Amino acid sequence: MNISVADPAQSLGKRWTWAWWLALGTIGYNLIEGYVSIWFGMDDEALSLFGFGADSFIEVISAIGIAHMIVRLRRHGSSERDSFERTALRITGAGFYALTLILVGTAAVVTYTGHAPETTVPGVIISLISIGFMWALIRAKVSVGTQLNSAPIIADANCSKVCLRMSVILLASSAIYELSGFGFVDALGAVGLAWYSFKEGRECFQKASMKGASSCGDDCCS
Repeated sequence: MNISVADPAQSLGKRWTWAWWLALGTIGYNLIEGYVSIWFGMDDEALSLFGFGADSFIEVISAIGIAHMIVRLRRHGSSERDSFERTALRITGAGFYALTLILVGTAAVVTYTGHAPETTVPGVIISLISIGFMWALIRAKVSVGTQLNSAPIIADANCSKVCLRMSVILLASSAIYELSGFGFVDALGAVGLAWYSFKEGRECFQKASMKGASSCGDDCCS
């Protein structure tokens, strides 16, 4: 009986390809999530959902940097970030800082004027979908990162936990508003998103200025 033994190089190549597809999937999902969230956020005048959608578009830039990083790691194996990745980090960081200012300023205005969303049901639905997707994505990234013994890919999975937490904030603020009707809850959710956006922006600039391996903790951008 002949026993087929997989070529280690071929098996390794498949894992790198899977890691790259995960990065592309992140880009595609964030584009769709961002568009849908902003559309419903504007239509229903829900600030937290609008901010969540804007964050998704900013995450696309970060995910493009990760896709580039995976190609670089596969070809060269170097842990040193190149100029493309550093530029992506700086653009992402600037986007997060801008979003922080917009969310905090708008939250103050809507709280002062007493404005409330028409409905936050789309926020509940979108956040539940996002939580499920991000949970599966984190597990897949950790798995392939472990198989490749790649600290940067595992670090990217840890970074995705921030997106998961932001989804939970959107879910909580949307559900509480829909059940209670308290308008300030939507603004409070936006402030919570702004806090994480600020932290991500700060981490991005810190990572862009660091030398050495691409790594991060549980609270950072990619």
